[in-house]
Amino acid sequence: MKIRALGVLALTMLLMAGTAAAQTAVIPDAKAFMQTVATAMGTTNIKTMEYTGAGTVRAFGQSFSINDDWPRFEMPAFKRVIDFDAKYSREDLTRRQGNNPPRGGGGTPLQGEQQQITLVNGNFAWNLNGANVAPQPTAAEQRQIDVMLTPHGFVKAALQANDLTAVTMMMALDDGTIGKTAGPAGRKVTYVAFTALGKYQMSGAIDDQNMLERAQTWMGNPVIGDHNYQWDFKAYKDWGNGVKFPTNLHQHNVDVRYNGHHGYDINVTAVTVNGPVAVAAVPDAVRQARPPAVQVASSQLSPGVWLIAGGSHNSVAVEFKDFITVIEAPLNEERSLAVIKEVQRLIPNKMIRYLIVTHHHFDHSGGIRTYATQGATLVVHDASRRFYEEEVFYPHARMMMPDTMSMYYPRFASNKLAVFDTVRSSPENRTKHVISDGARTIELHPVQGLNHVADMLVAYLPTEKILVNADLYSPPAPGAQPPAVNPSITSLNNNIQRLKLDVNQHVPIHGVPGSHADFMRVVGRPSN
Repeated sequence: MKIRALGVLALTMLLMAGTAAAQTAVIPDAKAFMQTVATAMGTTNIKTMEYTGAGTVRAFGQSFSINDDWPRFEMPAFKRVIDFDAKYSREDLTRRQGNNPPRGGGGTPLQGEQQQITLVNGNFAWNLNGANVAPQPTAAEQRQIDVMLTPHGFVKAALQANDLTAVTMMMALDDGTIGKTAGPAGRKVTYVAFTALGKYQMSGAIDDQNMLERAQTWMGNPVIGDHNYQWDFKAYKDWGNGVKFPTNLHQHNVDVRYNGHHGYDINVTAVTVNGPVAVAAVPDAVRQARPPAVQVASSQLSPGVWLIAGGSHNSVAVEFKDFITVIEAPLNEERSLAVIKEVQRLIPNKMIRYLIVTHHHFDHSGGIRTYATQGATLVVHDASRRFYEEEVFYPHARMMMPDTMSMYYPRFASNKLAVFDTVRSSPENRTKHVISDGARTIELHPVQGLNHVADMLVAYLPTEKILVNADLYSPPAPGAQPPAVNPSITSLNNNIQRLKLDVNQHVPIHGVPGSHADFMRVVGRPSN
């Protein structure tokens, strides 16, 4: 997949160059056209809106394999309440595992029903966990965009835009795919585009009944760059007083040609317009919250081996005679730069030659591009190499979230953007990949029989008897209750036994190190 979708309007304008004039037409007064759409959809007098429904929801960036979609959960209840003038929205949803395969991350398999409540009020965003307020200082912008990507939110935002443009085309009847010229049974589709919040390129598709059938923009992500963020609207219904609203809302979150791209799918059961909305006041904790600064806290696990912690995810630095190996580059470039700086302080005058990536989940691979710019070879499971080569390191646009590699792309274009070394699984499951200088060794082993992810690696230091794992087992903090045994812990234990690893210390990518004796006590406890 080496071609990222451009914006809908951009593709339309490109197509116009080779399409008969009778099939396309630029609308000279886009505002007047959108006012017609607002009248047809009943948008003009809407101040507040509430819609409810049920369906499915997925865990972004947490697929079982690079060939799978995001893990899917049942969503028995969904509700969104919007006050458009107040720039306020509250979303309540319930999710559960249901009959969906328990494979992948994002909490899979879910235990019982989970409630998620997210709010935005102007420039402030937060979540509610029961009565507990969890500030989300970086989420307000995207949540405002989410409001603008609702059917009536999009129409309102388009009418307020200063750069609104529109073009009408005749499309093929199958699905309106751009690039297919219409035959006798074509249909008219109008594409509109504008800029929101100064940087989001919004586009929408409006059918020949003046109903918005698609709304789309681009979001930035440290793993895959600028990606499609799209809602499709189907089967509009008049919910009273001339207000039209779809009975199905379907989200695509990433290019539709990528295996993981589905988000929400909501079957709408009720819509209320201009009802009372209790706009939640911004809590003081939310108003005072700032994006957290990157923190690094290093501690020596053994001579020449350091844990680089200080956040939600850890890295491990291992010193060899004339180079360094780092295990894991999570989250984003900001985190990677801070970890690299700390590693260079701990181990001066040596190059980071290898970066070990435990698996492809987005929270664990968001900082790997930064290590490639430093000349590190990326050691990955062979099952995920294609994803890194064709998605993470392909020079897609990264305008929304630029990083070092994208800003200085010509420098890296002369050679491969990244150099890989792969860990392969053999039919006999006896494969191990070794990094060594003759004195110190790291063994990398593919994990077998795991439902969390298909491309998991664990790193084992045989001399130090240290085992590094991601997402499988996090030892309890001092004084904390040990975790209950679960399928991932069981799988880790099975692999330790299969590989005959002599482990003294478990070092997790999440949490604090712990002893193997503690691990065995956990394994011996019954599951919930």
